[in-house]
Order: sequence, then structure tokens, then C-alpha cells
Amino acid sequence: MRAGVRSAATMAVLVGVLLLGAMWGWSAVTAPFPGKADAPVCEAKAVAKGDKVYPAQVVVSVYNAGSRLGLASRTMELLTGGGFHEGDSGNAPEGTKVPVVQIWTTEPRNPATRLVESRLGPAHKVVKKDGPGAGVTVIVGDGFHKLVRGPRFVVARADTEICAPPLN
Repeated sequence: MRAGVRSAATMAVLVGVLLLGAMWGWSAVTAPFPGKADAPVCEAKAVAKGDKVYPAQVVVSVYNAGSRLGLASRTMELLTGGGFHEGDSGNAPEGTKVPVVQIWTTEPRNPATRLVESRLGPAHKVVKKDGPGAGVTVIVGDGFHKLVRGPRFVVARADTEICAPPLN
């Protein structure tokens, strides 16, 4: 084979490799980034009878059932300022009527529920039903204005689980 033909064949192969590399690189650059998996808001944590449960171990979700704009956000700020972890927030399900404040839970005597309950004052009501949010679900109405001072912790009366913030 003559040197000129060999050089042309070599250049053709190299240009082909270059084009394949450019096409692969372009597809890699223009591909969307892989989606980030959402971390769970809370995880089930076992609590033994006699254990103390502190606000830092409790996730609270707050929903607005009233007509006051930002009520859920302001209430969440008060709760997180008191040491609780932020869960979900927003508007309560359509048609929800809550005059002051309610906790929606399937476990009314759970220590996390009791700890949040201690901050809501005497006008609160505990309703035994699934809440829309993670952790302890608080539904606030137009009659809710502020939190009250509560205990620093509650003691679990039985072995149970709470929805605690995930460990990072």
C-alpha cells in the first residue's frame, strides 16, 4: 500500500473516531441530570416506656383551615422556633371546618402528639383520624392566635413509635 493511501485511511479512521466521540459527548452534555431522590420528612423511631420525648425529636405538619392568609406558615414558625422539626404545611383539605385548632392523629396518647398538644392551649381538640401531613398534623383555624408554654419533654407511657426527623 502506498504511503498516501495509508495516510488517507488513517485520517478517515481518526475523523470517524472524532465524530463518534463528539456525538457521544453532545448527548451526554444535553442529557438531563438524574433526579434527586426526596429525603423522607420523618422516619419511625421506637420509643420505650419511660423514655423522654423532646421537641427536637418530633416532626409537625401544619395546615390552615381558616381564612387568614399565612396562618399555617406563622404557626409553623412558632413551632419550629420552639424546637419542633418542620414537616408539611399548606391549606387544609377542602371543606375542613376548625374554629381554633385541632390535632388529627390515629394515636392521641402518643408522646409526640401529647408534646405538641401541650403547646396549643386549652381550646385545642384532638380528632382521631389520619392527618394529611407527616408527623403530628395540626389544623389551625381563624380563632388560633398563639402557642402556650408547655413542658420541655413528655415521658412515654408505653412502648410506641414516633415520627422523628431522619438522621443525616
